[in-house]
Amino acid sequence: MLTAHGVSHPGHVRKINEDSWISDFDLGLFVVADGMGGHNAGEVASQLAVDAIRNFMERTRGGGDVTWPYGIDPKLSFDANRLLTAIRLANRRVFKVGESRDDYTGMGTTVVAALINAGRLICAGVGDSRIYSFSDGRLTQLTKDDSWVMTVMAQEGPNHIIPENHPMRHMLTSVIGARELIDLKVMERPLLDSETLLLCSDGLREELDDEAVREILSGESDTAAAADDLMQAVLRGRAADNVTVLLVRVQQ
Repeated sequence: MLTAHGVSHPGHVRKINEDSWISDFDLGLFVVADGMGGHNAGEVASQLAVDAIRNFMERTRGGGDVTWPYGIDPKLSFDANRLLTAIRLANRRVFKVGESRDDYTGMGTTVVAALINAGRLICAGVGDSRIYSFSDGRLTQLTKDDSWVMTVMAQEGPNHIIPENHPMRHMLTSVIGARELIDLKVMERPLLDSETLLLCSDGLREELDDEAVREILSGESDTAAAADDLMQAVLRGRAADNVTVLLVRVQQ
């Protein structure tokens, strides 16, 4: 059995919430997207992405005669190929719309998506929104940030120190809509009993470290209350960015 609850807030600084999210129990699909571009319509990009992902997952849910514009990876399951293709189609959709109007030039969005079906979890991400797993009191990040910081850490090692005021600290190396084709990986594994998935935009982790998130999830068993508690903890801080929290709890 799944329970889920999502909340989103523009934060204390920005007037527009450029995050979009969906929670579709029928499809077993959960997505968070964090649009970017400001005047370049980040909110349009994030909504285009989540709609494109949902539409493809809906069309392919029964298998059958499906067009696979990017081919099939034989090493992946049918559902993993579905999610991979859905995100690639979302990227193409945002890229093409961004090219169609001058005021949309340069828009893009991060995306994290989780598909739950037949006791298995399939997930993927582009950008720096994240998916975490919370199980047995442990919080584990499932996605990897596509960021300059992570690139440097991979090259220099996890103990390398990057100044807080470094001009490239918040630069992303990959987002949905920046180019026509995009590379990404999907992860697939069995669900854990009583596992909680946290999908979030970076507005959450800018205010709460992993230990703060873990403590909140440990202290509240109700999905809706836990999501609301995370949001309120963010809003007690600076909340300088949009923030979206989507919790999915698994009870097998």
